Amino acid sequence: MALLTSARESPATQGGRAVHALRVLLSAREDQLDSVLALRRVAAHLGDLRRTDPSELQPPPVAALVCDDMVVTERLLGLGVPVVHLGSGHPGPPAAEAPPGRAVGRLHRPGWLPPSGPLPRGTRPTGVLAPQRTGRSRTRSGTLLLLSLWGVPEADAEAFATGALRGWAEAALHRTGNCTVVTDTGLDLLRSALGSLAEHPDVRVHRAVEADVDALHADSAVFLASPVLGALTLAQARRAPLVLLPPLGAAQRDLADRLAEVLPLPSAEDPADPGVWALPADAAAGPWHLLDPALDDLRGAQRVARTLRQLALAPM
Repeated sequence: MALLTSARESPATQGGRAVHALRVLLSAREDQLDSVLALRRVAAHLGDLRRTDPSELQPPPVAALVCDDMVVTERLLGLGVPVVHLGSGHPGPPAAEAPPGRAVGRLHRPGWLPPSGPLPRGTRPTGVLAPQRTGRSRTRSGTLLLLSLWGVPEADAEAFATGALRGWAEAALHRTGNCTVVTDTGLDLLRSALGSLAEHPDVRVHRAVEADVDALHADSAVFLASPVLGALTLAQARRAPLVLLPPLGAAQRDLADRLAEVLPLPSAEDPADPGVWALPADAAAGPWHLLDPALDDLRGAQRVARTLRQLALAPM
């Protein structure tokens, strides 16, 4: 998956090469929420660098950012392309797989989060990959229900979709006026489970790769999300309320357990619970003030982008 945006024409040069003429390849797993969000947040800081994707390898890009996909990373390294390989999500036990030794390895890990294991060989933590825009709309309304089914056993995904999902969507519609459901994979499963509710004019269902999740969150009053890093860091960066959906799969359960050690986030257990829909008067009423700001500066996306730019601008 790539973000294709036109570069501004600029005469700026570095190392004898025009910056706007440099092409960097951006790739992520389209069916993994964390991967999609991480790529977009880093891409927002790439400035004039032109972007391409794995379908356009000629001429070869000067560098690449690959989120999670080892096959793409290996392919690019075989072509002589320098690669920043970014592990975007919480790996859970066992520890994350190490990227190829020739790649620059990075792992999305907030500085305050208890680790699930040692870092993969040759990999550095990024800190929080925050959205570029940390403000929220003053006229926000409705509910964003952000669901990740990546790596979730099929039986668990089907049980949630055919069980709790409809109740939460109905409650969100009743309590907040509208509901946007975003998932990384399993879109047909969710639409089928929602039935006629999916056709309601105030209910929308999207794939994450086709939606601007960070913008949807900025416009939403209530945020219900799977326990995944992309959702967690989105709420943290904006000091916004977050209610965690039931963890699905081993990685989500492990992250939920580690979160419980340091952060008292509410869980989505009963759609009829008025506490789920009650919004705090200000950000200080939420849990984010409990985190030591010295542990993470929320600039992980900028650091990854800077590393990619350094690879792209290095003398040939």
